[in-house]
Amino acid sequence: MSQKKLIPFINAENEMAGSIIKLADRYSCEGADGLYLYNFSGDEKSREEFLATVRQIEKMIDIPFYVGIYVNRFEDAKKALYTGASKVVIRKALMPEEKEITEILSRFDRDKLAVEIDMRADFQNAQQLDAFYEMGFGTAVLKHIDTTKSFSDAIADTKIGVLIRDGLIRNDLAELLSYQTVQAVMTNYFEEKDIFKAKRSLKSQGIDVEVFDSCIDFSDFKLQENGLIPVIVQDYRTDEVLMLAYMNEKSFEMTLRTGKMTYYSRSRQELWVKGETSGHYQYVKALMIDCDNDTILAKVRQLGAACHTGKHTCFFKELAKKDYVTTNPLTVLKEDYDTIINRKNNPKEGSYTNYLFDKGIDKILKKCGEEATEIVIAAKNPDAEELKYEIADFLYHMMVLMAECDLDWDDITKELVNRR
Repeated sequence: MSQKKLIPFINAENEMAGSIIKLADRYSCEGADGLYLYNFSGDEKSREEFLATVRQIEKMIDIPFYVGIYVNRFEDAKKALYTGASKVVIRKALMPEEKEITEILSRFDRDKLAVEIDMRADFQNAQQLDAFYEMGFGTAVLKHIDTTKSFSDAIADTKIGVLIRDGLIRNDLAELLSYQTVQAVMTNYFEEKDIFKAKRSLKSQGIDVEVFDSCIDFSDFKLQENGLIPVIVQDYRTDEVLMLAYMNEKSFEMTLRTGKMTYYSRSRQELWVKGETSGHYQYVKALMIDCDNDTILAKVRQLGAACHTGKHTCFFKELAKKDYVTTNPLTVLKEDYDTIINRKNNPKEGSYTNYLFDKGIDKILKKCGEEATEIVIAAKNPDAEELKYEIADFLYHMMVLMAECDLDWDDITKELVNRR
């Protein structure tokens, strides 16, 4: 059985986009296993504004999210999923016409489709829930539930995946997650509360949830004479080294418990939570230890600057350097893309890139098409040398197209991850 999940929900109806984005990012940093974002408003403008907000959120967070939206036609469901959402949630009471829902269910896998059901308005037994599964829905989001025997019997025997949406005013979180078939609880209860603390409580009650637990006891670490262990801190997305700090046993335990990097200050002789005064917190993504158990490597989500000088990394002073060629594909592609963006924002006379931007989207598309054709021709030759040049030309023109259409490599790589 997979781990149980806590998924905060955010009702985006009549909410400012900035507030929604800020709350979603905080949830992502502070222990949420996913997000449920919804706006079931029927008017087109509200729907488009909501989806635009979701696309901004997708760029910031690194946890799965579901989108609940008013679906009137196939295109509405497609737009919702194209935001990067793991699932689109269709409300049973707002189900589209049979022709439209049939197309949606036939075009998307069931693991992409969920139905939200109000259990008070229309109680569902196992057979009724299974009917949605047979239609093509993989998940049922159940709200307004009562934890009665009839409810437990219904979800115990159903084929469909079960998520419970609940404000946790009358129902108990541990009880809801104790049902074997309940995969997650969606709630707004933790808007002002500590999710990691709730998870620790659930763990102590025997419910398997994701928390930070060390595979090695601190007593097995090889410490320095002062009882500390050095910690190298990396940006989890770029692997950029941000800083070096130290932990003692208590700061290590606090880091695991809170999900925020907590260190021991040698100069002040006290614990310190990174970002407690500046707001530049470091949220834990992974902790590793080296082969000798004497150095920790922390991969973190860094808010703001890691260095007290305001620099993103503490390692910005160059001591010595030898020229070398960087061939890391991620670094090369990002640097080339950044150069293209710089040309777009700061035109340079005689620049071929600026020539393409000046000519506009049709010229850029024409060049992409030409370079794609050149790849096909070069691939037919026995020598791969020509092919690598044509691929490089295509990648350059493709990045110009990305810049013209306000896409970056983060957008592309996240979409590839979503397809795994």
